[in-house]
Amino acid sequence: MRIGMTLDYSGDFIETVRAVRDFETAGVEIAFVPEAYSFDAVSRLGYLAARTERLEIASGILPVFTRTPSLLAMTAAGLDDLSGGRFTLGLGASGPQVIEGFHGVPYDTPLSRTREVVEICRQVWRGEPVVHPGPKYPLPLPAERGTGLGKPLKLLNKPVRSRIPITLAAIGPKNVELTAELAEGWLPVFFHPGKAAEVWGAALTAGLARRDAALGTLDITVTAPLAVGDDVEHLLDRARPQLALYIGGMGARNKNFYARLAGRYGYEREAAHIQDLYLSGKKQEAEAAVPEGLLRAISLVGTKEQIAGQLDAFAAAGVTTLCVKPLAGTHRERLHAVERLRDMLS
Repeated sequence: MRIGMTLDYSGDFIETVRAVRDFETAGVEIAFVPEAYSFDAVSRLGYLAARTERLEIASGILPVFTRTPSLLAMTAAGLDDLSGGRFTLGLGASGPQVIEGFHGVPYDTPLSRTREVVEICRQVWRGEPVVHPGPKYPLPLPAERGTGLGKPLKLLNKPVRSRIPITLAAIGPKNVELTAELAEGWLPVFFHPGKAAEVWGAALTAGLARRDAALGTLDITVTAPLAVGDDVEHLLDRARPQLALYIGGMGARNKNFYARLAGRYGYEREAAHIQDLYLSGKKQEAEAAVPEGLLRAISLVGTKEQIAGQLDAFAAAGVTTLCVKPLAGTHRERLHAVERLRDMLS
């Protein structure tokens, strides 16, 4: 397994990139830049590409609804060029609160949109005139939907690679099946290695059965809070706010993908309670209600022996990239945690 990190979009990104170079030396091989309704990820990825030399960089993720497929392909090709072939295009559907609330775009047919985006991106990167039947993105646009003057065009520049890796964020069964079929990588959230086969096994098997061998083995990237030592148990609580936010507040009460996932893990009652608290403005109580069993299952927090057992569980579940979030309070302590993890993996 390789080590990755997700860079925080809420702080001083220039300072974050300075720190990333230390983490690269410590063993981090890939850095993901997220995009919610924050500053855009693309400009930051360009800066990250310019300030690093070996580190792989990835969007984590760009929503498929907010840019046209051709623009996503152009952006990925540009970032891959700037980085010398180090970019991975991370895509996802996001959710209706962001897509409809912030962007004003209908949150419709995310599966078919994702498939068409992937197909069009790869056509652009191959340097072909872009022609696609749709139905979401017919190219060129049919005359009855526009002026009738559109014609097939191909990218003016020659991409560094004709196949830029695509990683899809997915947690629903149909979306995971699509990912296993089409993408180089899969980015689930709150990955429970002991429940993965039960929750996603059938979807992965169905998708992999249709997978093109040229895609290679599916790269499974999971995010995990990290703290290694004999006195780090208290740091586990630092992972509570994110789980409470996602399970409790990332979506409406009746349409929250993360609460559904917690339910599929066996925490349906607890997820509903977290939602009740969070949506009532009781965020601290919602954080306290996050089940400790779930926290421990998705984390790398504990003694060296405990971490070794958890690494075995992730490996048995097929994980190939650990995108860690060091929980320690200082930069030096966070670096040390990554170094210890690197040594354990080697």
